Amino acid sequence: MRALVTGGAGFIGSHLCEFLLGQGWEVVCMDNFITGSPQNVAALEGRHSFSLVRHNVTEYLRLDGPLDWVLHLASPASPRDYLELPIQTLKVGALGTHNALGLAKAKNARLLLASTSEVYGDPLVHPQREDYWGNVNPVGPRGVYDEAKRFAEAITMAYHRYHGVDTRIARIFNCFGPRMRINDGRAIPAFITQALGGTPVTVFGDGSQTRSFQYISDLLDGFWRLMQAPANEPVNLGNPHEMTLLELAKRIVRLTRSRSEIVFAPLPVDDPKVRQPDIGRARSLLGWEPRVDVDEGLRLTIDWFKRTLRA
Repeated sequence: MRALVTGGAGFIGSHLCEFLLGQGWEVVCMDNFITGSPQNVAALEGRHSFSLVRHNVTEYLRLDGPLDWVLHLASPASPRDYLELPIQTLKVGALGTHNALGLAKAKNARLLLASTSEVYGDPLVHPQREDYWGNVNPVGPRGVYDEAKRFAEAITMAYHRYHGVDTRIARIFNCFGPRMRINDGRAIPAFITQALGGTPVTVFGDGSQTRSFQYISDLLDGFWRLMQAPANEPVNLGNPHEMTLLELAKRIVRLTRSRSEIVFAPLPVDDPKVRQPDIGRARSLLGWEPRVDVDEGLRLTIDWFKRTLRA
């Protein structure tokens, strides 16, 4: 079995490449390294069943030989990235998804779209179920990511309905683990880096906004089950245990045994106030739910950050 992973040198993509290789698959990792890193897949390059292709998926996508799965993860994914790369973010959601779907159609391959809980925007329904249409500001600074993913979902369903492409849509809620970029601006890398460095841990707003965090291994298990289940409609993959960002900051300070103080900064524009998945569909269709305790996942992630910051 052979799979293409777009964005395969990113945080989630590199773990997915490693996971598929462990299942005995041949893996083609495609990335243009705009936010991904060759270092994330350096340990895989010696394997005969792994190949790395440098390519921008917004340009014509061609791959020789048979293909069973296309796993489309390519996209800037942190607020810092898509605020700095707004046009690239929109293009990969639109043109990149179109190209990935076209390749899947040509190869008669099954396609997974890595979508996001950001399609729900700043939700007025809590927790968020897949049948909720969301509350998104299309012209706000975050709209470039939110609308790129919403369009990606729409074209994925169009290819499924019109062309019969066998598609899957995973709506990913905050995922964390080793290989997150130290400076990507998301809460967990920022808090860990600050706590380990002994500098103030910066929480935006008053820290009362909530998020739900899942460890990378749980997400990979969700992908694997989703790709083998008859589920063409979107499926939430996330941890239903919700916490405030202030609570997260305190946990990281405690786990790192840091003396850093917690300070507060102005809340970014359109920052969601709540985020919690309803995973009833994942439980019923996939038999899936997250199993890694958040503190255990944070310990593993902190250990990786310690090693990386020393290097």
